[in-house]
Amino acid sequence: ATETASKYEDKFNFLIFPCISPWAFETVNRWNPNAIDPNRHFIKNSPAEECAQAMAYIESLNKTFLVHFDLHETTDSDESEFSPAKASRDGGEYVPDVIPDGFYLVAPSEDPQPEWHAAMIESVRKVTHIAPPDSKGDIIGIPISQEGVVPINGRSIGLCAGLYDIKFATTTEVYPDSPKVNDENCNQAQVACIAGGLDWIIANYKQ
Repeated sequence: ATETASKYEDKFNFLIFPCISPWAFETVNRWNPNAIDPNRHFIKNSPAEECAQAMAYIESLNKTFLVHFDLHETTDSDESEFSPAKASRDGGEYVPDVIPDGFYLVAPSEDPQPEWHAAMIESVRKVTHIAPPDSKGDIIGIPISQEGVVPINGRSIGLCAGLYDIKFATTTEVYPDSPKVNDENCNQAQVACIAGGLDWIIANYKQ
């Protein structure tokens, strides 16, 4: 942010939350200390303290936002620890899955903005590989809507990107445990996504 955001400060005001769930980040898993997944609890009266505090701060600003980037990474611990533990907690059966190898985006299915998402995918492609779909044409069990993009109604499952009526909203996913990347490459992919998205808005969006 300190290196790239300054290039856009004449056109955008930035609000940045460096890390929504510090404990989960430090322990490399989805849950907070109360076994709540913040990425499913951006909802009214959220039981996740991280989400509640972030939402309260945003609402206190009384501002309208045009763009939302929710930056994510999925590590091998999602399958080795989180998913089995979640199934055990909920009394269900753990069904093994495969973490997509590469970068992809989650677009709001209710307003997917395909041209905007395509621009971000092309920008990211310059620095890292895009996650391919599986043999069924799916990523994370959902049919892709375009290359590297999965459509999901984020509001229905409590995603941060579905919190407000924002015209341009997306969730990024990088896979740092891929043998094809390193941490720096993953960071560059996130930056490339944001830059590509903002460049497209500057060039194409008219209020």
